[in-house]
Amino acid sequence: MKKIINILIAISLSTALLQADSKTGVKKALYDLTTGNIKVLKKKLIHNIISNTKYYASKHEELKVRVVIHGDAYKFFMHDLNNTKYAYEPIVVKNQKELAKSFNNLVKNYHVKFWVCGAGMKHHNLKKEAFYPFVTVVHNAMTGLIDAQNDGYAYVPID
Repeated sequence: MKKIINILIAISLSTALLQADSKTGVKKALYDLTTGNIKVLKKKLIHNIISNTKYYASKHEELKVRVVIHGDAYKFFMHDLNNTKYAYEPIVVKNQKELAKSFNNLVKNYHVKFWVCGAGMKHHNLKKEAFYPFVTVVHNAMTGLIDAQNDGYAYVPID
């Protein structure tokens, strides 16, 4: 009888552990990044991704992040500004190294995926080679946003 009770207790405990694991989850955020304002970029994208990831980690949850880059935000994700209108924006040139370090940190330590609008790149005569290697070109911003939202990502606009 004791053996049966011990088995039932073991089953109950393992079931409780499995239920606890199923309560932890994955949150998904999709940042629609169009801002050309560096202060907004630093606060609402970089700072918030780090802060929110740490918050969910404290709850034993994971935060997956995708960022769709378009509008005025292209300039922040280019390692080669030559032959672009952005080469003449002092704030971009001045902060380029710091931003590159921050973005690489987001990719390496927070597993952020950066997507850039291919249609907008063509419109602005921007080449894939001018962007950081971690940036993936998608057909256009809208298809990137649609795909991510259909994959369960919550929409977060940053303009």
